[in-house]
Amino acid sequence: MTDPPRIQVTVAAPPSTVWDAFRNKDKIRHWHGWEFDGGPDGSLDKEIELIYFTDVTADDRVINLNGGDRVELEPVENGTRVTLTRAAPGDDPDWAKYYDDITEGWITFLHQLKFTVERHPVDARRTVFLSGTGKTSPLTALDTAQLSPGQRYQLELPGETATGEVWYRSEHQLGLTIDGWNDGLLVLSHNPDSGASMAVLSLYEVNESRHAELSKQWNDWWTETVLS
Repeated sequence: MTDPPRIQVTVAAPPSTVWDAFRNKDKIRHWHGWEFDGGPDGSLDKEIELIYFTDVTADDRVINLNGGDRVELEPVENGTRVTLTRAAPGDDPDWAKYYDDITEGWITFLHQLKFTVERHPVDARRTVFLSGTGKTSPLTALDTAQLSPGQRYQLELPGETATGEVWYRSEHQLGLTIDGWNDGLLVLSHNPDSGASMAVLSLYEVNESRHAELSKQWNDWWTETVLS
């Protein structure tokens, strides 16, 4: 039997700070997921309540989350190592088909957590979220194949030339800091097996006009390039 996936990030902050980022609802909102309201599944606040506070046990730097995933915090020389161990897939085929997507979601969220705690611990975040299935990977469309973690880059993004650093790279994801978004974060993902793609833009200190502008630029590009 294959062991469940384990996702790790090291956050440059003490365990007490990282623990607070997992247990304070206002702070969770700064890194978990993206903004959304209403719809059949409720809102981001309801999702946070369900995942982190409903049928959850939290003690001694260990959080057993709703659904069986487990978070452990460990002090290390450079801060705190966060390890998320996925629950086993289970026997329900309707739930199992989302298992890999949820794992990919946790990869995104933990790197957003690290980014928030290290770079924007008290700053409110605005987001733009895009997803869908198409023939073109956003990572390929934006010519990101040569980018490596820690590297400075310059890249043509929808509507602008971006600069920053490569925050992380995993098998199916890429995270880039964006200088022009007041030190924002862009996460791109593509699953070649399913064709599912995603982009999450995390923005700081942007007004409504700038948020709307970026949302339109990215939605137009996404529809024309990724979903076509």
